[in-house]
Amino acid sequence: MERTLYLPEGTTVTGFVVLGSPWGLLGLWLAAINLVTFCIFGLDKWKAKRKAKNEAVRRVPEKTLFLLSILGGSVGALLGMRVFHHKTLHKSFRYGIPAILALQILIPLGIWLRHTLG
Repeated sequence: MERTLYLPEGTTVTGFVVLGSPWGLLGLWLAAINLVTFCIFGLDKWKAKRKAKNEAVRRVPEKTLFLLSILGGSVGALLGMRVFHHKTLHKSFRYGIPAILALQILIPLGIWLRHTLG
């Protein structure tokens, strides 16, 4: 039985590949979560500067920053740490965020190697 690619009428190939493919959806998710994580790191740095003047300013919890990284935003977190010079002195962030990124690369790579090599 031969499989054919189903393209709904009125759909462009590019739109189908991005939105209809699991890889396209994964790419969109990673782009979005990394952008959000980067922006949240910037927001927290901005709030940290304002907190010195106004005690009522609420910071972003560290748990939230780590959660965003775990959900796929580790590259955005690393970029946010570098660009905004934020959380760079905290050992939990300096070592934790790169460790999360390493796991996010190594685990899928290991699964792929095990699947392809048998």
